[in-house]
Amino acid sequence: MTIQIVPQNQNVELHLSDGRILSGPRGTQVGEFLRAVKDDFGAPIVAAIINNEIHELTYPVERESDCTPVTMDRADGARIYRRSLIFLLEIAFAELFPKAKLTIDHSVSSGGFYCQVTEREALTHNELDMLKTRMKKIVEDDQVFERKQIPIQEAIQYFEKLGYTDKVRLFSHRQKDYLTLYILNGRMDYLHGYMVPSTGYLRWFDLNPIEGGFTLQFPRRHAPTHLEPMGDYPKLLSTFRQYGNWLTRLDIDNVGSMNDAIVAGRADEIIMVSEALHEQNVADIAQQIAYKNSRIILIAGPSSSGKTTTSRRLAIQLLARGISPYPLELDNYFIDRARTPLGEDGSPDFEVLEALDLNRLALDIEKLLNGERVQLPRYNFKTGMSETGDVIQLKEGQPLILEGIHGMNPRLIPDRWSGAAFRVYVSALTQLNLDRHNRVSTTDTRLIRRMVRDARERGYSATQTISRWESVRRGEKRHIFPYQENADVMFNSALVYELAALKQLAEPLLRQVQHRSPEYIEARRLLAFLEWFLPLDASLIPANSIVREFLGGSSLKDFKIWRG
Repeated sequence: MTIQIVPQNQNVELHLSDGRILSGPRGTQVGEFLRAVKDDFGAPIVAAIINNEIHELTYPVERESDCTPVTMDRADGARIYRRSLIFLLEIAFAELFPKAKLTIDHSVSSGGFYCQVTEREALTHNELDMLKTRMKKIVEDDQVFERKQIPIQEAIQYFEKLGYTDKVRLFSHRQKDYLTLYILNGRMDYLHGYMVPSTGYLRWFDLNPIEGGFTLQFPRRHAPTHLEPMGDYPKLLSTFRQYGNWLTRLDIDNVGSMNDAIVAGRADEIIMVSEALHEQNVADIAQQIAYKNSRIILIAGPSSSGKTTTSRRLAIQLLARGISPYPLELDNYFIDRARTPLGEDGSPDFEVLEALDLNRLALDIEKLLNGERVQLPRYNFKTGMSETGDVIQLKEGQPLILEGIHGMNPRLIPDRWSGAAFRVYVSALTQLNLDRHNRVSTTDTRLIRRMVRDARERGYSATQTISRWESVRRGEKRHIFPYQENADVMFNSALVYELAALKQLAEPLLRQVQHRSPEYIEARRLLAFLEWFLPLDASLIPANSIVREFLGGSSLKDFKIWRG
């Protein structure tokens, strides 16, 4: 065998995950390589994973590499598309309304972001049509998003001149001495994450007027080139507005001002006021339940929304009003595992409503609320069989409290008792954004909560939690989010300070994710996100806080309503 030194090959190979190999000139952008296979995917390609690192399509391929296209039906691809769409909106808005300010506030369930306009009246229908027309023209022109890295102080000076104090505050706490900005039509901005190469990719969007603002609509992952009909979400919008009012009371409206407050020694004030607002909200919900004399209290929400702590704090507030709800555990109504419906992977799907014995549940609720003695079931998770549980009888006027993912589904309880039920939807509806154009995902907040709790209570690694998250999210979209507007009240369990507290436990977990694992890209993304938060002393957080459910040290962990 002879080993020789040979001239570098002018071509380089990209090895796709399906076994195909693409060859082209060294230094060619990965997007050019992927043009050869773009029609083989069910969704547009917006980025690429090169040797387990995510890159924009403008990334030059200099050596032989493994490559997986990132399409719009993947989580990373959807984020890239939406982020780029925000920049398109921002540029068109600045051209048409230079004296006004645009804020990308929060997401809406049907695929969109709620946007607010300040320093002028809300946009009229005609003005919104003008804005949409201008955006479409920029898309038609297929203008390039130019990427530029500049010194952090230069970036701060640029945004100071624009009057963007939120960005100035955010960047003043940055540990790195540079910032990557994007440029379109001579205007620069910071977008937290990767972008598509040019505006021509952004063909699917719409602008819809909504009370107090408008919605920037985009495709959802399951239909990446189609827009779904916009639904009405009055309760969700109202809950977000309430949280916005809370932020105003705290004088904190973005992560930069939160960091300023921590540096100024206001952490204890922020925590105490935030917790007081939470407790006041829980007390208001308890008062509504007492006033309506509700016989059934249903609590539901997505994973890591803080349902357990919320339900126990609510129970305490009810007890203070002389009401002792009996906790009926829905998990005990699982049908035998052998009869459980199967999911797409062929394993039992415990998240569908049909996994519960609805007939037995309806009968037991009927008897209990009529004052009869009832033999409850108990589900044995080891054997997968339903067994005999406790025999109970409610006292006169004693309500039932049921916590579970199907609490907002109208099929859960008998129609006869539907009017006697009070439904509480719990979710961490984060509204503290990085700045006016870079929102913080409610999903990211819940994932970080779950990761910290999984590590402490179950010994799971961040890799394990991240690997399960997609399945968790799929179940939420099917069984929880479609019914959230059925709630009588929505309780926002987000706390303005929580990511600053969770950061110190989450970062070490994320750094342990191995480079070769599929979860590495997500871990890197979350680490980059957490860099923006200054740490907060977790010892200041009270023992009954929702954050304690995830950090540990909750005084409510073993709390149980007396069943005597």
